[in-house]
Amino acid sequence: MTDLAPTPSQTAGPYLHLGLLWDDGPDVVAEGTPGAIVISGRVHDGSGAPVTDALVETWQADPDGRFAHPDDPRGPSACPGFRGWGRCATTADGGYAIRTLKPGALPTPEGATEAPHVNVSVFARGLLDRVVTRIYFADEDNAADPVLATVDADRRDTLIARPVDGGYRFDVCLQGAGETVFFDV
Repeated sequence: MTDLAPTPSQTAGPYLHLGLLWDDGPDVVAEGTPGAIVISGRVHDGSGAPVTDALVETWQADPDGRFAHPDDPRGPSACPGFRGWGRCATTADGGYAIRTLKPGALPTPEGATEAPHVNVSVFARGLLDRVVTRIYFADEDNAADPVLATVDADRRDTLIARPVDGGYRFDVCLQGAGETVFFDV
């Protein structure tokens, strides 16, 4: 038997656009769904330059705090057409947009409540693995969220989406001053 060296790490891009996209990717719900919102923003690097070949992926609960998954202990989402999962490539200006429903609060195994949030993964060139963050909403009570409470108070703002016409704005800064908080999962 021959000893083989491990395969070296590779960055995530630039092949994201070849195999990871599909037409309905940015639509967690169909256009015209009652209560639909759009979460949009830009992905940029530490110097503020747009990341034009990133992929933003989301996973979330529905407005009742249920996931579109048969293993949700409260039962799967009852929202017609709600997938819970979206995927959007960034544009030439680093922009992305996901059409979805605003999520509800979630119970934790310890009996606490997590504020409404969207789980986000970002894949991009130069990254050896995805980076993971969360989107919280400025117009929700986030004070008791147990995950957000673990983040330094002066950095929590990087996880808050702000209301804009028809939805929310959430920019992702991959490094440097104002870097979005990323979680080690």
